[in-house]
Amino acid sequence: MGDNNSGVLTGTFFMSGDLALAEGGLAAGCRFFAGYPITPATEVAERMSERLPDLEGGIFVQMEDEMASINAMLGASWGGMKTMTSTSGPGFSLMMENLGLGVMMETPCVIANVQRGGPSTGLPTLVGQQDMMQARWGSHGDYEIIALCPNSPQECFDLTIKAFNLSEIYRIPVLVMTDETVGHMYEKVVIPDPEEIKLSNRPRPAPGTKDYKPYALPEGSLIPPMGLAGEGYKLHVTGLTHDERGYPAVNPEAHQPLVQRLVDKIRLNATEIQEWEEKETGDAELLILSYGVSSRIAEYTMQLARKEGLKVGFLRLIVAWPFPEERVRELAGQVKTIIVPEINLGQMVLEVERVAGGRCDVKLIPNAGGRVHTPEEIFAIVKEMY
Repeated sequence: MGDNNSGVLTGTFFMSGDLALAEGGLAAGCRFFAGYPITPATEVAERMSERLPDLEGGIFVQMEDEMASINAMLGASWGGMKTMTSTSGPGFSLMMENLGLGVMMETPCVIANVQRGGPSTGLPTLVGQQDMMQARWGSHGDYEIIALCPNSPQECFDLTIKAFNLSEIYRIPVLVMTDETVGHMYEKVVIPDPEEIKLSNRPRPAPGTKDYKPYALPEGSLIPPMGLAGEGYKLHVTGLTHDERGYPAVNPEAHQPLVQRLVDKIRLNATEIQEWEEKETGDAELLILSYGVSSRIAEYTMQLARKEGLKVGFLRLIVAWPFPEERVRELAGQVKTIIVPEINLGQMVLEVERVAGGRCDVKLIPNAGGRVHTPEEIFAIVKEMY
């Protein structure tokens, strides 16, 4: 493996999506990983266990379970480290309570979920896309979340870096929602030199700040500067509704503005966060909308349809949450039908239906998990609905 004398890889590699998740985290500056083995995400933790000890300040900890993993990650972030964990469906479920804790405490970190078939233990070694709504709504209460969906090992690397940058900018846990097939496929991954990678860091108190309050807002900002444990600041952080000092303030007068701000810092910046890919939409009469591994088959199906003279377009969610409402609404007013193939029995299709608002038909192509769609089964629905 080539490196640049810092231990961070550079060059071109033949690498799986899981390994690329780990390398993306390292390239983004992650130096603390807490995790627990779970198929099909174990290779992420294994890679981190091999690589982090060789990097200056790098720490890998295998925790006793997924709840401990996310707790350790949140704590290390307050110590000033860029932190990450990885899991799959059952572990993701266990993390949900303290995902909310990370949102409420405004803690930058990244959680990679290599999805498999569920519910429960389900299909440990086979593909699923069944945690997409859990990613948005899995923890209780009102909040917004950011979730990215790579469809290749290269994007596992690239989007993990983006996830870290977004987590730092908005002080929020960010999710990388990949799947077993993308996690285990091997493809070319190009890792640029570190100086070519743009990194973001959390907002920090100005030097010499007196009487620092952990949740006091600079004028015109929705995101408070983050003081770190051990820097001499008086820090108190809690999952309870709190005032700008971080002290509990369990009353409606404190709760409404706090929760509204946690929501607004994502909603009001949604256009800066959203990312999607679209092809052949200019004259499209039918649109295939997908994400993750399903999008690879969906794009190929679009190409087959175009060869037969069918005006079919393609839209891929790169950022699933926040959902690209405005663009999907525009396309819903243009096409007759939006087809949504996903490896579940209907999750992101519900968001498509909500946003389309009756402007066009929306057709789910369900798949309970364990396999990817074939181009033939998607194409059959395209011809049926065209």
